[in-house]
Amino acid sequence: MTTRTPEELIDELTLEEQVSLLAGQDFWSVNPIERLGIGTFRVTDGPNGARGGGGLIGGVTAACYPCGIAIGATWDPGLAQEIGADLAREVKSKNAHVSLAPTVNIHRSVTNGRNFECYSEDPELTAALAVGYVTGLQEAGVSATIKHFVGNESEI
Repeated sequence: MTTRTPEELIDELTLEEQVSLLAGQDFWSVNPIERLGIGTFRVTDGPNGARGGGGLIGGVTAACYPCGIAIGATWDPGLAQEIGADLAREVKSKNAHVSLAPTVNIHRSVTNGRNFECYSEDPELTAALAVGYVTGLQEAGVSATIKHFVGNESEI
């Protein structure tokens, strides 16, 4: 069996296969390219769990972990790393490869509807906790998608 680089695989894709990668197989998955041995690529929503498949409401059950603001209150990057590692097991249990987390927006307004997902109003604390969380995920072989950067200060 030979190992091909991503660039080599891309060169082997037909135009139709390349286009098929631009749309999802479903809400959480990218189409596989079986001819080249490229499997289905799956993501799952975070940041305080691994949603799995199905719609945005209902669907697969999931463990619920402390939300970002609760992790922020611990001031403990090591704990954030442990949570990331445990969440990686949950992500894998949903047959996913990527967690759509963590949320790293800085609290700037008390009316932000997503403050609960974010760690802190302090950028250094947020960075330390996010590094711990992402390290925990990545050490267990799960990718992270850092989301909701600065400027996400309102839900209106």
